[in-house]
Amino acid sequence: MLKIKNLSASVGEKKILDGVNLSLEQGNVYVIMGPNGSGKSTLANVIAGNPRYEVDGGKITFNEEDILEMKPSDRAKKGIFMSFQYPSEVPGVTIFNFLKSAYSHLNDRKITSIGFKRIMDEKLKLFDLKNDFFKRYLNQGFSGGEKKKSEMLQMSILNPRLAILDETDSGLDIDSLRILSEGINKILAEDPTKTILIITHYKRILEYIKPNHVFVMSHGRVVLEGGPEIVDELEKKGYGWINKKRSEKSIL
Repeated sequence: MLKIKNLSASVGEKKILDGVNLSLEQGNVYVIMGPNGSGKSTLANVIAGNPRYEVDGGKITFNEEDILEMKPSDRAKKGIFMSFQYPSEVPGVTIFNFLKSAYSHLNDRKITSIGFKRIMDEKLKLFDLKNDFFKRYLNQGFSGGEKKKSEMLQMSILNPRLAILDETDSGLDIDSLRILSEGINKILAEDPTKTILIITHYKRILEYIKPNHVFVMSHGRVVLEGGPEIVDELEKKGYGWINKKRSEKSIL
C-alpha cells in the first residue's frame, strides 16, 4: 500500500530524516517507536504532506502512485489520514460543520445535515462521546483526552485507507485509553482492509491494539524492524541498546 524509499527531509536548515525505508501492506497494524527526536512525527507529517517539511530526496508511493507532489488535500482524497499529536483549536467552527464539509469534500458529494447526523450519532458511541459533542467548537476548551477522541471521531467518519496516529495515546488516562483503543479495534473489525500506523513511545496502547509489525527509528532512519516481540524488548532495555547496535552497524 505505502512504500517509502531512501526518504530524506528537513525543517529549515535541520535535516531530520536521513534515508528512511519502509513499506506497509494493506490490512495490517504497524507501529513506529523510537526516542525523542528520532524523526517519527516528521515522517508522519511528510507522508501527510505538511508543507513545513522539505523533502530533500527519496520517494513515497501510495497504491503505486507517487504522492510527493500532491497537496495534503489530494493525499486525503486518496485515503491518507493523520491524527495530530497536538490538535489545533479552531474557534467558531463546530465539529459537526467541520466534519460534514470534510466528508463531502473527500467523497465528492453533498450530504444533508440530517443524513450526516445519523452517521455522526453512530460514531460518537464508538468513543463514549455525548450526543451534543458535535456542537462544540473544534478542540476549543477540550481536555487532552477529548482532543484525542475528537481525532479518532474524525478518522471513523472520514474512513481513510491509511490512518497515521501520531502519539494518540499521550495524555490519556487509563479509562480514556481503553475506550479509544476499543473504538479503533471496532473500526478495524468492521473493515479488515484498513491500515493503521501507530506512532508511540510506550507499550500501553499496544496492549489493546495488537500490531503486526514494528519499526524502530533512530537518528532519522529505521534501524530495526520485526514482530511485536520488539516492543517487549524495548520495554525491558529502553533505546540505548538500539543506538549501541546501530553504532556497531549490526542492524543497519
